Amino acid sequence: MSFRFSSILTGVLTFGVFTIAASGQRPNVSPRPPAPPVPIPAATPATSTVKGAPKLETAEQIAESAIFFYGYPGYLTVPIGRDRLNQIRKTTLERGTTTIVSADGKREAANYQRFVIRAGSLDKERIRLDQEFPTAKYSLVFNDNKIYGVFNNTVFTPRDDAAKTFENQIIRGLEALLRYKENGSAVALAPREKLMGVDYFVLDVTDKQERKTRFYVSVKTFRVMMLTYEEAGVKYRRRYYDYNYAQGTLVPYRSVLWANDKIVEETDVGTITFGQRVDEGLFASS
Repeated sequence: MSFRFSSILTGVLTFGVFTIAASGQRPNVSPRPPAPPVPIPAATPATSTVKGAPKLETAEQIAESAIFFYGYPGYLTVPIGRDRLNQIRKTTLERGTTTIVSADGKREAANYQRFVIRAGSLDKERIRLDQEFPTAKYSLVFNDNKIYGVFNNTVFTPRDDAAKTFENQIIRGLEALLRYKENGSAVALAPREKLMGVDYFVLDVTDKQERKTRFYVSVKTFRVMMLTYEEAGVKYRRRYYDYNYAQGTLVPYRSVLWANDKIVEETDVGTITFGQRVDEGLFASS
C-alpha cells in the first residue's frame, strides 16, 4: 500500500465523511469515457503491514471506504466520497438497453431511459423508467414512495410483479449501500468470502422495512461486484461489470440479475449524465 493511499484511507476512517464545500457549478455532460482517468490504488488495507495504515474492522468502516471510492475523482481539490456523489448526482439521465428473459427462456430487448431527481433518502426519490419494447412502450414511475405506470399519457396501476421488479431495482441497488445512513439502514459485517479467486468484504444492509440485501465489496478496489437478496422464496443475485467513470464518479455499465441461478435480466448502460435539468412534470401522477 502506498503512503498516499494510506493517508487517504486513514482520513476516511477518522472523519467518516469529507465536508469540503461544493462549488455549486453544473457539471458538463459526460458520455461513457474510454478509460478511467486515474486508476484506483490496488491495495488491501485489511491485511496491510504498512506502519500507520488503518485496519478495517467494522461494517461502517468498510461501507464508508466504498462510498469514498465511488466518489473519488483521482485528485483531492474537489469534494470526495459522499459529498461528491451528492454534488454531482443531483439528477440522473441514463440511456441503455435491457433484455428480459421470461420463464420459458424467451428474450425480449428494450431501449430504456431512466430519469432521477435525487432526494435526501431513497424513499423520497423521484424516478421514471421509460421502456420501449418491440410490442409496447410504457413508463414506470416511483414518486412519493409509490409506484404507478404511464401508457399513452394515461396513468395505470402496473402488475404486482412489474412493480416489485421496479421497486427492487431501486431499494436493492447500489444506492442502498452508498446511502445507507441517509436511508436509516443498519449495516452489519458478515465473514469475508473468496469467490473465483477474488476476496470480498461481505456487508448486510437492512432498511427500515427489514429488507436485507447482502453486498460483496472487493477487498482490493472497494467496488461492489455483486449483491444478493431473497424474496418470496426466490434467491436473487445481481453482478456488476464494466466499471468506469462518469463525471468523476464510479458507475458499472453492465449488470446481470439471476433468480435461482437463472438469468432474468441483463442491462447495459449506453450513456449516463448527472446534474442536468430534469423536467419535474415527468413524475406527475395526473
